[in-house]
Formats: sequence, structure tokens, C-alpha cells
Amino acid sequence: MIEQHRSAIGNLTPEGGWHQAERVRVSPLKPAEMSLFARTTIHIINAVGKLDASNLFMMLLRNFRLFKAWLGFAARMMPYGEIDRRDTELVILRVGWNCRCRYEWGQHVDIGLRTALSEADIVQVTLGADAPNFEPRIKALMKACDEFHHERMVSASTWAELEKHYSTRKLLEVLMLIGHYEMLAGVLNSTGLPLDHKLDKLLEKV
Repeated sequence: MIEQHRSAIGNLTPEGGWHQAERVRVSPLKPAEMSLFARTTIHIINAVGKLDASNLFMMLLRNFRLFKAWLGFAARMMPYGEIDRRDTELVILRVGWNCRCRYEWGQHVDIGLRTALSEADIVQVTLGADAPNFEPRIKALMKACDEFHHERMVSASTWAELEKHYSTRKLLEVLMLIGHYEMLAGVLNSTGLPLDHKLDKLLEKV
């Protein structure tokens, strides 16, 4: 069933196409380069987070000091955020779409379909706030993603709409979530990190 979902959305592409570096600039560590601790850490992260992001983790492990600090911060938003998980995954997908980041998009198509989203949700993300079937809260989130991306600021009207649905505490999480995945998309695009093989094959299916 999950593979059927992916085959239906695998040919979605943002305007201008996905960003693609001319080569892999920072490659993931090879298994032979990894310590037992590093291999165990990645196995636990993938198992707990129910994701397959080994390429990302093995690439970031080239700077263990930053990897260790980043991992705790990232986990506070996904999968252990306080806002609704569906909201979180829709935000991440919209950011990945705006940033034309195939790695981020592919990972969260997979995660979203296994946790909180339908195929229709993912297709609608490509339409943003114009998606006809998104409820007002999600439309406001899509606007916030777009404004953050293009203007580096959420507008007054979008903020007022978000305030109807989120506490101040959760509004800060929304902003940090958008900003974090904007940052991560830039890292992924710039390093040329390839999507993990299993997910790459799933997205390629038409």
C-alpha cells in the first residue's frame, strides 16, 4: 500500500526542478570509516524515528561535534514536537518543496505516509495555501512557510490566523520548525547528498 502511494506522487516536481549539485560534495561515511559507536547510534536513531536517513546521518557524522548538538535540537521538533504531527509533516514537506530539496521531500513523503498523511495531503502540499481541501489552519501554515522562505518574515495577516490555532509556545515551535528545515534543505542541496537508495527507487516509480 505504501509503495502504491509513492508511485502516485513520485513524478511531482517543483517549478525549476529539484536542486542538484554537480557532484556529491560531502559524501556519507562508508561503513569501514565508522566506529562501532557511530553505527550503533545510526541504527538506534533510524529505529526510534522510524525513518531511513542513513545517508544524512553518515554525512553529518563527518563533524561529530555539530551532529551531536543538532540531533537533540532536531528531535525536539520531529518526532517529539508539541504541535500536531500532521501539521509538522505538512510544514516540512512545504519547506522541502519551496527549497527544491529532493532529499527532504523524499524522506518526508515516506515518513508522512507512515505516520500522519494521506496521498491527497502530499499532492495538496504542492499547491500550498491554494490547496482546495486544506482546512484554514493548514492554509495558514502553508502561507507561513512561503512567506518565511521568500520574505524571511511571516506577515501580520498570516500571524493573526496562526494565533487562532496555536499558543505562543507552539507558534515559536512552528517558526523554529520552518527555519530548521530551511537550514537543513540548504545543507542537503549544497552538499549534494543523494537520497537513500530505497527511497530514491520508491520516488522514481511512476
